[in-house]
Amino acid sequence: MGQNSPMPESRERTEEGGQGTQAETAAPSPAELDERVRLALHAAAEKKAHDLVVLDLREVASFTDYFVIASGTNVRQVQAVADEVQEQLRRQLNVRPARVEGYNSAEWVLLDYGDFILHVFEEKSRRFYDLERLWRDAARVPLPPDVAGEVSGGGSLRDER
Repeated sequence: MGQNSPMPESRERTEEGGQGTQAETAAPSPAELDERVRLALHAAAEKKAHDLVVLDLREVASFTDYFVIASGTNVRQVQAVADEVQEQLRRQLNVRPARVEGYNSAEWVLLDYGDFILHVFEEKSRRFYDLERLWRDAARVPLPPDVAGEVSGGGSLRDER
């Protein structure tokens, strides 16, 4: 690509490499995740959230860097996950969300922290809205090993039934 090309550098590297998609080449390692995102993942996992996903939106959106997506099995668990994330980020990092939406109905709670947005879904709503499909051009970030261990090691309420 030429110097005056309108294509972003990350896409340029992908095309020059000749293989892979933008989403495959742009994903940061779990160690590169912001401390706030890592803490949000840990807090969600502590409340037994399942199907945790981090999408890197930096190449496909300008309003935030990451989506953190989690599921709860019912309204109470969705609220508990949202509460725990807010509490841990406030207590440990003195960070509060700029906006909270959907808390009362708790089918889909959104916590907007600017650089990342946490979405906590009730399972049926997550299937319906399917953010992973909607934002399929975003790179999927591997979960940090300590969080992935919490989630796969009995972190889902499904496993406890």
